[in-house]
Amino acid sequence: MNICDIIMKTKRRTELSENEIRFIVDGFVSGEIPDYQMAAWLMAVCMGSLTEKETGYLTSAMRDSGNVLDMSEVKGVTVDKHSTGGIGDKTSLVIAPICASCGIKVPKMSGRGLGFTGGTIDKLESIPGFVVNVDFEKYTQIINSVGTAIIAQSGNLVPADKKMYALRDVTATVDSIPLICSSIMSKKLATGADCILLDVKTGSGAFMKSCPDAVRLAELMVKTGKSAGKKCRALITDMDEPLGSCIGNALEVIEAVEILKGNKKDRLTELCIALSANMLEIAGAGNIDQCEEMVRRAVSEGKALEKFSEMIEAQGGDIGFINDYSEIFKAEYSYEVRSCTDGYIACINSEEIGYCSLMAGAGRKQKDDKVDNSAGIVLNAGKGDKVKKGDLLMTIYSSTVVELSEIGNRALDAVIISDTVPDIMPVVYKIIK
Repeated sequence: MNICDIIMKTKRRTELSENEIRFIVDGFVSGEIPDYQMAAWLMAVCMGSLTEKETGYLTSAMRDSGNVLDMSEVKGVTVDKHSTGGIGDKTSLVIAPICASCGIKVPKMSGRGLGFTGGTIDKLESIPGFVVNVDFEKYTQIINSVGTAIIAQSGNLVPADKKMYALRDVTATVDSIPLICSSIMSKKLATGADCILLDVKTGSGAFMKSCPDAVRLAELMVKTGKSAGKKCRALITDMDEPLGSCIGNALEVIEAVEILKGNKKDRLTELCIALSANMLEIAGAGNIDQCEEMVRRAVSEGKALEKFSEMIEAQGGDIGFINDYSEIFKAEYSYEVRSCTDGYIACINSEEIGYCSLMAGAGRKQKDDKVDNSAGIVLNAGKGDKVKKGDLLMTIYSSTVVELSEIGNRALDAVIISDTVPDIMPVVYKIIK
C-alpha cells in the first residue's frame, strides 16, 4: 500500500477500503506517515469528503488506535452524552445526576475548555476538593455505587484523534463533517457506553453555524454509532444565544445546582429535561412522555440534587457550597453592562460573549493557561426581553482582571436591540433517530 496512491484516490473521490484507511491511521500514529502526507490526505478529505462507509472505517480505526474501555463491570445500562460545545453549556452537570437518580448509569469522560468554550472538567474543579483524575477501577466503582461519575479524559484513549486534531488545527482542515464525526464518535465509542446521546449545537455560538450543516453532522454521527452496534440518537439544539444566564466555571456550577433545586424554569432547564428524557428513552426506561415525567419528578422530589451531592462526595468534593455559594464564587472585581437604548433584545452573539468571558479569565488562550474559576458573566436579560435605556444587561466578574470596561464595551456590542420583538426559536430544533 502506498500513501501517495491513497491521497490520489481520495482527491479523485474514489472510495477507500477499510484496510487502506487503517493503513493511514496506523501509519500516522506510528510515525511512518509524516505530517505533510497526512495533511495532504486531510485536505483531500476536506475538498472531496468521505462516504458514509469510509467515515465508519475511519472512526473504527481511530477508536482502535488506543485503549477501548470495557464497561462490562458496570451493572445496568450505560448512557453517554456528548455536546458539540457552546457558551454556557453546563448540561452534563444537570443531566448526569438526573438520569442516575432515574436508574440508569451515566459514565462521563469530559475535557477542559480551550478558547471561548468552557470545559466540564474546569467547572467541576471549581468545587473544593473535587477530583477529576480517577483511575478506571475507581471510576467503575463510583458509577456502580452512585450511578454516575464525571472524570477527565486520560490514558491512551484514541491517540489518533489527538495527533490528527493537532494537525487539522494548523492546516485549516477542521471544518469537514466526516472528520468532525470521526473525531467525536471515535472517542465516544472508545469510552464503552451502551447508548450515546448527541447534543449537536447550531447558531452563532456553535461550530455548526447553520441548521442544515448541524443536521448533516448529526445524521452521520448517528449512522456511525449505530453501525458500531450502539443505540444512538441526536438532538439538534439552539446555540444562537448563551445557554442559561451564567458563563464561567463556578457560576455555571451554581446555575446547575439551581436547576437541580427546581428554582429555574428557562430554556436551559427545558433543554436539560429534553436531553435527560431522551437518554432515559434510548436506555429503555419507557416512552418519551414517561421518561419526561420521571425527569421532572426526580428534580421536584430532590432525588437529582441528592445524586449530584453523592457524586461530588464520591469524588472527594465538599458539598457545602450547595447551600452557600460564596464558598466557590468569590470574584474580586465586577463591571455592569447597561443598555444604551430602549427596545427588545434581538440577538446576543454567543461567540462574542464567550470571548468576553475568556478575556475576563474564565477560559484559556493556550492549553496551559491558568483559569480564574470566579471569572465569568451573568446575563440579566435574554433574547426577546424588553429593556429600557440604563437597564442592566449583564455583569462581568473577575479576580484577575481589574479593569473590565474594555471587555464590557465588547460585550455590549454583542447585544443587538431592535424596535420589534424577535422570533424565538425552539431550544430543540429536531431529533435524529
